[in-house]
Amino acid sequence: SSPTLLMRVVASAYSVAEKAARIVRNVMATGDLGIVEKCGANDLQTKADRLVQMSICASLARKFPKVTIIGEEELPPHDVSEELIEDGHCEEILKKTCPPQYAGIKEEELVVWVDPLDGTKEYTEGLLDHVTVLIGIAYGGKAIAGVINQPYYNYEAGADAVLGRTIWGVLGIGAFGFELTEAPAGKHIIVTTRSHSSTLVNDCISALNPDSVIRVGGAGNKIIQLIEGKASAYVFASPGCKKWDTCAPEAILHAVGGKITDIHGNSFHYNKEVKHMNSAGVLAALRNYDYYASCIPNTVKQSLVP
Repeated sequence: SSPTLLMRVVASAYSVAEKAARIVRNVMATGDLGIVEKCGANDLQTKADRLVQMSICASLARKFPKVTIIGEEELPPHDVSEELIEDGHCEEILKKTCPPQYAGIKEEELVVWVDPLDGTKEYTEGLLDHVTVLIGIAYGGKAIAGVINQPYYNYEAGADAVLGRTIWGVLGIGAFGFELTEAPAGKHIIVTTRSHSSTLVNDCISALNPDSVIRVGGAGNKIIQLIEGKASAYVFASPGCKKWDTCAPEAILHAVGGKITDIHGNSFHYNKEVKHMNSAGVLAALRNYDYYASCIPNTVKQSLVP
């Protein structure tokens, strides 16, 4: 039997994300990042953001013309050069059996959310392990599959190290490309924003009485901290996060039994008409989500309107 649409989209997204990682590294290697400010010094766009978005969106649109693809960067439509197109796919993914509830999905029912370079500010500052490429796949408004590529995974391991890795997951199958690890039992290690901090963000973290706080860039990177056991909860009491930041990470976290919501405990919706901003923040955990949710102060909830 031929692979279902969903598995073909995920298998293609995997190869497209690997191509994206090569573009990200190539732009960095040229030494000219082509930085422009979008809405201020903390909201940057580089040549890598632009090229990667063109590559991902054009590559997937060519194969799956009826799928809705929503990318972070607002780019003028123009012809994408062939060297940015990736038409390969991951054979391993095609060998997996699609969960029956997704077997009959049609192209026009899928929405793909793309963050071409999550952690742009960190990329420009050389904090390369914070950087991810995110491709999230939604159906019925729900994140059901995702691909996260870390272009610089292993970058401090020496000249012979294999650079980069791709993590992927589908609800009902699981998530692959990393080793699932739980945070130390009884420890409350909170991962939060590095460059978008505020009184509200810090008040919320204090209320959780953390043993330690990790401040890093990128939503993709923060979810990786959870699934690799480096942090026990991801807390961001601020309206800065967008749907393309959370779609792929959510699918991977949910595929391994974790949970992500806004600060009020509401699920995120990923249908194509939805507003892009996650205006009520983010709360996520691999385990013990309910404990962290119970600690969020009402003053914080009242400040963040869904």
